[in-house]
Amino acid sequence: MKIVLSILVYISLFADAKDDVFNFYQNEKYEQACTLGHKWLDKNIRDDEFVSLYAFSCLYSDYIDRLAIPISVLKFSRESRSNSAYFSVILMQKKLLYHSLVDAYNLTKLKLPTTDYILSKVFDLYSALGVHEHRTMYIFNDEKNPRVSYKLYLVKDEHLSKMVIEEYFDTISIQRHVYW
Repeated sequence: MKIVLSILVYISLFADAKDDVFNFYQNEKYEQACTLGHKWLDKNIRDDEFVSLYAFSCLYSDYIDRLAIPISVLKFSRESRSNSAYFSVILMQKKLLYHSLVDAYNLTKLKLPTTDYILSKVFDLYSALGVHEHRTMYIFNDEKNPRVSYKLYLVKDEHLSKMVIEEYFDTISIQRHVYW
């Protein structure tokens, strides 16, 4: 009897964790969803819905490096493989853009797929500059909406520089994304 009760408690904990992550996600509390999902990821690693929910939560809270595990495990359905490819593009663009800003790596010869995610937009705009003199700050206008602009720059730290993308609507700051 104790074994059955233990199994039911164990199953209900997993169900509650998935529901909690989903509720945080639905309420746009992406950082909480990502943090909780990270805690339960190893227990739900074969649940593509949970892993995708966790990965999108981390993406929207700018914890892009946490996409590495979902990229490798999302493979059991058409939708999960599509999500994996989407996350792969964004993670690669983040790494390459950071490499270019910090190390002056030339991106002009690269032809990568793109997404609608802000990092992809800025990556594409930065890549379109071609060979250029590196600056401390880049300002780009959105190609689809001229009232939206992006400011890209590095914040130097004693150990690790951080890449910052600020998003503006006209002159009003909408959101600030920080990546390392």
